[in-house]
Amino acid sequence: MSTQPQRIIAHFDLDSFFVSVEVLNDPSLKDKPVFVGGSERGVVAACSYAARKFGIHSGMPSKKALQLCPHAIVIKGTRSEYSKYSRWVTQIIASKAPIFEKASIDEFYLDLTGMDKFFKPLQWTIDLRQQIIDETHLPISFGMGSNKMIAKIATDEQSPMVTCRFHPEKNGNSLLRCQSIKFPV
Repeated sequence: MSTQPQRIIAHFDLDSFFVSVEVLNDPSLKDKPVFVGGSERGVVAACSYAARKFGIHSGMPSKKALQLCPHAIVIKGTRSEYSKYSRWVTQIIASKAPIFEKASIDEFYLDLTGMDKFFKPLQWTIDLRQQIIDETHLPISFGMGSNKMIAKIATDEQSPMVTCRFHPEKNGNSLLRCQSIKFPV
């Protein structure tokens, strides 16, 4: 009776994707409170970390966001640019990962199960993340776990620009033991 290999799932999430693309296209927006969305009747689709300091978050009505930060820069968004950058990241991942799923325009799951026979999955994932950053200049975080949910939780716990990996060999799918690896921004 053969034992199943430990599942290894990596989750990648492009940090503040829409705003990050806008900053790449207009560097004067860097470190400013910026959000992508409608100015009066819309909602915040994404916001910069500078805007988050004022309490702004995705899904918030734009009117409320502007009350929290009247000097916020509101950008309607450039869908074609978001699609272009998303395709670019997808191509990089597709060229390296044996099995991946594009969950949304800015999120990906990679199944690295069994690949530990050939390389160290954590180091491979760190290298892939760095390649994405080097080629696209977009900030991206990742988490690893034994299933998609745990990998996503690991990413969400550690964003932006860091990674978190849960050790199922030490404590199953528990969320108690998390190894954080911080990367320079």
